[in-house]
Amino acid sequence: MYNYEVGGNAVEQTASEAIADIAQNRTMFVQKLTADDAVKPEAVYNLTSVDQVFEHYKPEISVEFENPDGSTKNEDLHFNNVGDFGVNNITKQSPLLADLNFQQDQYQKIMKQMKTNKLMKNAMDNPETKAAFIDALNALIQELDNAK
Repeated sequence: MYNYEVGGNAVEQTASEAIADIAQNRTMFVQKLTADDAVKPEAVYNLTSVDQVFEHYKPEISVEFENPDGSTKNEDLHFNNVGDFGVNNITKQSPLLADLNFQQDQYQKIMKQMKTNKLMKNAMDNPETKAAFIDALNALIQELDNAK
């Protein structure tokens, strides 16, 4: 009947409340959606869905990324819905992140080949063939660098 907790006091209700408790299985996340603070805070009414909030505020942020060579690059990220905060959607917006993601995929494919390909595995187990393979890869890298 009553919802008592440790250290609580029983207070009789004198009127019905118009505000319902938030269910225990819900999470409220509050976040600043713009990079700049408002000069004068404004109350915005009649935004009844998350999509309407994104449409009204049009959140975006300028992010400084570090290139593999150590230089920095600024990129603007725009968010049109909650899904845009996911890794894949942020990666799609950033050419630098998309390139790094592509490189990671290629490295994973190479690692898979090195672990599953029996010829490659045997070549890596033998120190002489491993050194020859590394030399061939270095020569390929040099050739690609010279082609730029």
